[in-house]
Amino acid sequence: MQAINAEKLADIFHQDYGSRAAVFSAPGRVNLIGEHTDYNDGFVLPSAIGFYAHVAVAPRPDRKLVFRSTGFAQAFEADLSETPKKLGEWCDYVLGVAVQLGKAGVRVSGANILVHGEVPIGAGLSSSAALEVASAMALLHLAKAEMPMKQVAKLCQRAENEFVGAHVGIMDQFVSCHGRKDNAVMLDCRSLDYELVPIPESVKFVICNTMVKHELSGGEYNVRREQCEAGVQILAKAYPEVRALRDVSVGQLEAQRREMPELIYKRCLHVVQENDRVVETVQRLRGGDMELVGQLMGESHASLRDLYEVSCAELDAMVESAQGLPGFIGGRMTGGGFGGCTVNLVEEADAAEFAEKIAERYHGKVGIAPNVYVCSAADGAGAH
Repeated sequence: MQAINAEKLADIFHQDYGSRAAVFSAPGRVNLIGEHTDYNDGFVLPSAIGFYAHVAVAPRPDRKLVFRSTGFAQAFEADLSETPKKLGEWCDYVLGVAVQLGKAGVRVSGANILVHGEVPIGAGLSSSAALEVASAMALLHLAKAEMPMKQVAKLCQRAENEFVGAHVGIMDQFVSCHGRKDNAVMLDCRSLDYELVPIPESVKFVICNTMVKHELSGGEYNVRREQCEAGVQILAKAYPEVRALRDVSVGQLEAQRREMPELIYKRCLHVVQENDRVVETVQRLRGGDMELVGQLMGESHASLRDLYEVSCAELDAMVESAQGLPGFIGGRMTGGGFGGCTVNLVEEADAAEFAEKIAERYHGKVGIAPNVYVCSAADGAGAH
């Protein structure tokens, strides 16, 4: 995560390629609350964070895309006059965006591309979405084309779904496009309507990487989706208007509890209550009631651990390590689960000490030294 600003990246580009570049940036994200609700047409409350993917770009006379990165030695290229194939490398995220732009009717020109990433890779902070969005902005610029940011987010999601082959929801790309400094983004994953929700100036995000990712995460993610769909099928028999768990109240779920296996009920209960928690968290943030915001985050983690069963010993240890530390407001696991990060809301005056102490406590519990990042809500994608 070496700090390289746009001017410095343009200088490196000039040294590498011998021409002047335009630079575009897009941020990673952290999800404050609303986990496993996105693919159930529900609500999420992510925030863009101040770690960015930067893409420097300049046109070429041919239709080749040439990819370089400050983080990797090897260069790659692809020819857009042929049908591009996946290369199995980081550049697939950029190439996939180029392919989707072409499908959307944008004539993507040949380009020299240099990427610099600040978003920690593999930490669940959406380094891939940041790279996709910054690349889309850069390639649209070269094509002298415009596209609404909602469409950019959808296009980048399609690139990851169809070209890279990762079946992600819309949240990551959306907040990378629409993030705003000092605000979280409440997103309705069905309509893509959103609203900005102010984060108090005195509050920092402290993101703690457990440094583990258990192998069952991918398969279990698909199992959870299937379990939710099974719940919807049962509930729709009683309530024909139900298309997704987003449409179900706790009362309706309780009324049909005997009709479904206990495991399916537990999965559904998490999602239904989690949607309610997102709505209430937004209300509490607007009202300045940070104590209740913290309580809701704690309830979210307990539900993910006990009902949805996507936590793990390391995530639970990290959440426990935050309890009682100076300035702590609330915290929970964030992301798909089985490892990755927790997110904590912490009073700014105590954030540095909190980061130091939680790392010590976690190391004492599990014997692993975590990476801890102190950051704030940041602006979404843009040009420099």
